[in-house]
Amino acid sequence: MHSWIVLGLLAALGSAGVTLFARLGLQSVDTTLATTLRSAVMTAGLVAVALASGSLRSLTSGQGLEPRAWLWIVLAGASGAGSWLAYFAALKLGPAGPVAALDRLGLPLVFVLGAALLGERHGPIGWLGLVLAVLGISLIALDASRG
Repeated sequence: MHSWIVLGLLAALGSAGVTLFARLGLQSVDTTLATTLRSAVMTAGLVAVALASGSLRSLTSGQGLEPRAWLWIVLAGASGAGSWLAYFAALKLGPAGPVAALDRLGLPLVFVLGAALLGERHGPIGWLGLVLAVLGISLIALDASRG
């Protein structure tokens, strides 16, 4: 099995943990505070991994990052912060399954925008998968109206 598949599955497991743990923890906590605390825990963990792996050396060795790389990283961080603020607010108000399903609409957005903006090419099977994913996400989200 390719390593990217294993890492992708681990990411899905971590994502499920974020949703379930956040839903449990948000019962009596402000969503902005919870998102901030989550980010602080993530920052500490990521800095520890970057230090242990030597990744931070490129910033102190004079190599640094190109300004364009900084721009995309900052935009990704801002996008992620906005996403998580909205996600935690939605989790506090709604059921975990449908909220997580709606969040996964990022998958079809990345698929389409990747083709349009990054020149990624997809075959018929990929486009069929896109349609099925959107249908599945919609069904899970609509199931919330039954509860």
